[in-house]
Amino acid sequence: MLKLLNLLKDGRFHSGEALGAALGVSRSAVWKQLQHIESDLNLTIHKVRGRGYQLSTPLNLLDSAAIAEFALGDQWPVFIHESIDSTNAEGLRLAADGQAAPFLVLAERQSAGRGRRGRQWISPFAENLYYSLVLRVEGGMRQLEGLSLVVGLAVMRSLQAFGLKDVGLKWPNDVLVNGRKITGILLELVGDPADVCHVVLGIGINVNMLSSEQIDQQWTSMRGEVGRVIDRNHLVALLSQQLQHELARHRRYGFAAFQEEWEQAHLWQGQKVSLVAGTTRIDGIARGVDGQGGLRLEIDGVEKSFSGGELSLRLRNDS
Repeated sequence: MLKLLNLLKDGRFHSGEALGAALGVSRSAVWKQLQHIESDLNLTIHKVRGRGYQLSTPLNLLDSAAIAEFALGDQWPVFIHESIDSTNAEGLRLAADGQAAPFLVLAERQSAGRGRRGRQWISPFAENLYYSLVLRVEGGMRQLEGLSLVVGLAVMRSLQAFGLKDVGLKWPNDVLVNGRKITGILLELVGDPADVCHVVLGIGINVNMLSSEQIDQQWTSMRGEVGRVIDRNHLVALLSQQLQHELARHRRYGFAAFQEEWEQAHLWQGQKVSLVAGTTRIDGIARGVDGQGGLRLEIDGVEKSFSGGELSLRLRNDS
């Protein structure tokens, strides 16, 4: 189907005869593929007698050559999939099979995209960015401290470079625009974190999606904010460049070098919040993060730090 989509992605009309000739198949085979595209990928195709077939909206498909054209400097090896269960899961599989890190896994869609705390990440075809960077980490836990927060800063700067305003961070792993979620970050680790391990930096960004009935929280997208279609290949190249820079700084100096700038970007700094873990709720005032990336909460006048992948931060109703 991807070959046919590449022919149709310009949003213009193409005759069944021309499509069949380009693919080396019959017009009937083209028709069957078009039906699969509509049913499997939820794309709308206009069919007009005498003119042919046209995608209702032009597609910007991921392409390694296009990413390379936008890139500045060295690139990570990139694996692009039409459809996959999860880019994070594929990154872990490739690492287990001996693929040398760092490397990047991208997909046009995910059938089982993963968010934090077991949530599903909604992943429509060719609209958003599903991005997993796999790193080999040596030297123990210090290399992992505050890593997801550093990724959040890199994502925030990438969005700002595309003209998005009012972008900020929510501890620990969300990027928001005008209070609405635009990015989720999920780190997964395999191996010995005290010695040598692989960590997958999973990043999901709402890029060109304008509607979804499946998301149960306030959200937005890059296209919704700036009013134009975003080239996802350009976004991949820019995000990778930002990550290369910030990860190198993190390896050299640790998270303490990012602490102040992360707090400046934290949208709920000084706000009354609730820290939730399962059925347990802790109320306090968000005072920032510590040198390891843990949340600093002021509770009844006493400051305490909290960290952990199952924690969720919410604004208090009375704030």
